Amino acid sequence: MKTFSLSMPVLRRFLLPAGFLFLVTVAVLRPTPAIAESCPELLRHSFADLNTGAPGDLCQYQGKVILVVNTASYCAFTDQYGGLEALYRKYKDHGLVVLGFPSNDFAGQEPGSNRQIAEFCRLTYGVEFPMFAKSHVTGAQRNALFAELARRTGEVPRWNFHKYLIDRDGSRVQSFSSSVPPDDPRLTKPILRLLETGKSLKRET
Repeated sequence: MKTFSLSMPVLRRFLLPAGFLFLVTVAVLRPTPAIAESCPELLRHSFADLNTGAPGDLCQYQGKVILVVNTASYCAFTDQYGGLEALYRKYKDHGLVVLGFPSNDFAGQEPGSNRQIAEFCRLTYGVEFPMFAKSHVTGAQRNALFAELARRTGEVPRWNFHKYLIDRDGSRVQSFSSSVPPDDPRLTKPILRLLETGKSLKRET
């Protein structure tokens, strides 16, 4: 049986490129400390994507105007999906993102699985804005984001389609009840002001 031995120069030819590729891959996949440190504390949460189940880090939305909404498929306000999607499509290139959080907390109006919810949103309203897996938005088991939003505003969702508007630097949050539709000036004016000026929301008095 023939045996082969490789000289050091030959080994270097094969090993160095492989090692370089490994280092580059690690550098790409690992978030840099600068990015992690710059992310507002409010956004330092990760939730499973509604469609894929993959973890979705909210830090990817830092620097954007964020509208957070708890949603449901069988509610009198469910048609707000259409308005939310229209708002998202109109202003997403200007820095707005809508984040949907399905919840079955109110009258059992979101009983389906994540797959069923995703299909309903896509087929009925053509929803393209990011949505996350079903979770609690009230009570002791509410998800970490909604717990912090409630703490900062002093307001908890009392029904489906409650809305929280977060400014670009994640330092100010404004709360809107379910009865305020996506095209209501009470909501659109603060959104436009944030998009146009980049300024934070004024603290409510």
